[in-house]
Amino acid sequence: MWRWRHVSSGIIIVATVAWVLIERSGLSFLSLCSDILLSLIVLLFLQANYAVFRKRQLQTLPELVLSEEMVNNAAASFRVKVNYMLLMAHDITLGKDFRHFFLVVIALWLLSIIGSLISFFTLLYIGIVISITVPALYNKFEDCVDRYAGLIRQKFSKHYKIVDERVISR
Repeated sequence: MWRWRHVSSGIIIVATVAWVLIERSGLSFLSLCSDILLSLIVLLFLQANYAVFRKRQLQTLPELVLSEEMVNNAAASFRVKVNYMLLMAHDITLGKDFRHFFLVVIALWLLSIIGSLISFFTLLYIGIVISITVPALYNKFEDCVDRYAGLIRQKFSKHYKIVDERVISR
């Protein structure tokens, strides 16, 4: 999607306007979404009754039906992912996997810090902007980014080996 400049810039503009309006109005994201859906439902109801009053043909709405196969496939995929996460949590709590334990602790700690600093909607807005701009920037500066990422990976690997030898392997 980031390759289509008009679509990407439109998404960024709409996300920016929505973020500014929500942050300035003081409304929560959930209440704003329910107000918008309530307005749409009321407008559609009034439109349908107006069409009946004017004796016009109502527009047909497409019927949305989920097949049993689609639901079963989604549930099976979700079940596999949840079982994998539960197995990983089991290994972490039993002390079998220190590396995953360390990563989970760091990730939860960072999420706690980020959550105390910014709101969920701001985090969502930052995620939208990053998901559109980072791939475009990577495509433009791919060689330079790969070179520096390789250097950073080598340094982290070297430091991880030191920590592994001194702390984890004991």
